[in-house]
Amino acid sequence: MLPTTARSARRGTRRGAAALTALLAILGAVSCDAPGRGPATPSSAPGAHAAPHAFTLVASGDVLPHTSIIARAEEDAGGDGYDFRPMLAGVRPVVSRADLAICHMETVYGAPGDYSGYPDFKSPPQVAAGLRATGYDSCSTASNHTLDDGAPGIARTLGALDRAGVAHAGSARTAAESRAPARLRAGGAEIAQLAYTYGTNGYRPPHGKPWSVNLIDRRRIVADARAARRAGADVVVVSLHWGTEWQDEPDARQLRLGRQLTASRTHGRPDIDLILGTHAHVPQAYEKVHGTWIIYGMGDQIAGEMFNPDGEQDDRGNMSTLGRFTFAPPARAGERWRVTRAEFVPQWFDLGSGRVVDVSRAIASGADLESVRDRIRRVVLSRGAAQDGLVMAR
Repeated sequence: MLPTTARSARRGTRRGAAALTALLAILGAVSCDAPGRGPATPSSAPGAHAAPHAFTLVASGDVLPHTSIIARAEEDAGGDGYDFRPMLAGVRPVVSRADLAICHMETVYGAPGDYSGYPDFKSPPQVAAGLRATGYDSCSTASNHTLDDGAPGIARTLGALDRAGVAHAGSARTAAESRAPARLRAGGAEIAQLAYTYGTNGYRPPHGKPWSVNLIDRRRIVADARAARRAGADVVVVSLHWGTEWQDEPDARQLRLGRQLTASRTHGRPDIDLILGTHAHVPQAYEKVHGTWIIYGMGDQIAGEMFNPDGEQDDRGNMSTLGRFTFAPPARAGERWRVTRAEFVPQWFDLGSGRVVDVSRAIASGADLESVRDRIRRVVLSRGAAQDGLVMAR
């Protein structure tokens, strides 16, 4: 049986399904034309070193295209390839207006015409263009599906992201690339993104390429974060593919590793400034630990019909959050950039329309998604984040 909250969410969303689909058509049309900021400035770009000022960072969960998602993108392209832009249009206003936006690309991209869903995912490379058009600047690519198509899958994925102008961290085509974080600039700060996964579903790295995907190892994560800081990073963001699938609460390993990583310091300054979690398929709590925000799990931003371990269709697998953090420059040289505002945005992937929905915005326009919003809020705040200032974005 589904938990009572999940069953009530299903009833609420089904009651308003037809109205929501019509509403999304209107909102999506507006969102596709919504103005947004340009890409985050590459750290090596001329004039990148502007006077420091506050910036906003938005992050979202797993992009997991099942077969039904691929079919929907083909339909949205009108018979000409695959188009993921309409699917993401509902959150483009939030994503594109951030100074820096980070996604999680869970799957690899297949060869032309060779696309599949569960269990070995191979997605169309047009996903990358859809992410860029939505406003994403960088994606973590370390997941349990990173090796689903071996080294060729990694190469196709990173190549497509490169062509789309989306930075990436977590998987690599060369040993040198595996050691390099994604480097971006926003607000005059240099931001380094690192990414790691708990495992790869039993697939071993390609022969001679043990560096193809970054695996979670506390010592390595700390060493990489310190190296990024020495290389000039003002803000270090760590993306972790971790946790127990379908579990609302962070598991013991998440809690332990989160405490260890946020406690790590060099000369009194934290080595890591933000931790972004993925993998569990459901939203998990936000928590401030040792002065650093952790999102244990953002949930799946894009996914098809999801089934829990009991084999039941589970609406929680289509719930997620966007985290939004405002970073302010340090008061004195050598101190950390501080998060002065922490927010979350409830999201819902509507299976009927094949669209990602900004839940609060949809409710304001008449959609029957209060049960989805309330469930997400309850889980996100379950570890006391409200007392540390986390709020649901309006």
